[in-house]
Amino acid sequence: MSLRLGDIAPNFTASTTEGALNFHEWLGNSWGVLFSHPADFTPVCTTELGMTAKLKDEFDKRNVKVLAVSVDPLDSHHAWVKDINETQRTLVNFPIIADDDRNVATLYDMIHPNASEKATVRSVFVVGPDKKIKLTLTYPASTGRNFNELLRVIDSLQLTANYSVATPANWQDGEDCVIVPAVKDEDIPAKFPKGHTVVKPYLRMTPQPNK
Repeated sequence: MSLRLGDIAPNFTASTTEGALNFHEWLGNSWGVLFSHPADFTPVCTTELGMTAKLKDEFDKRNVKVLAVSVDPLDSHHAWVKDINETQRTLVNFPIIADDDRNVATLYDMIHPNASEKATVRSVFVVGPDKKIKLTLTYPASTGRNFNELLRVIDSLQLTANYSVATPANWQDGEDCVIVPAVKDEDIPAKFPKGHTVVKPYLRMTPQPNK
């Protein structure tokens, strides 16, 4: 059975390029991004891991830890990291799981037989500090991920976890938000002192509460 939003992210212990880790313990009180790669020394993956390294400050300021996984062994990962650092002009600054036994790939249903019997698809899981899955994304092996979109979604997840709002289409951090239907009209002034606009009775907008 595939994992669904709100499920507890399966825990595991794995060897990584930064030593052995227990996923839940490693995550601690942080948010986490777990993302898979079809194989080492593949071109699209090389650019993705390089981009992830370059975005370290962005992940850090959101209290997000990043963890990659590939079904290749650890010595292959270490050699690949050298290539990533060289070609992407960065330094890989997060662990990469050596999942040669496919334990993590199986736990997270990262192998889709109709796409490949052996390689993982480009899966992304965002996990909250409560260890629950907040987001899942699956890309085909041929399409690199949009990391700006991933950061945008994390901004939305963290905002909506703490305030009674949702984010509209194409929302960017700092823009107006939707007041969720569960909030009664009479409660809006106290909950949203910055004011609000009623577009329709079911569509009420307010400035982003935490800005």
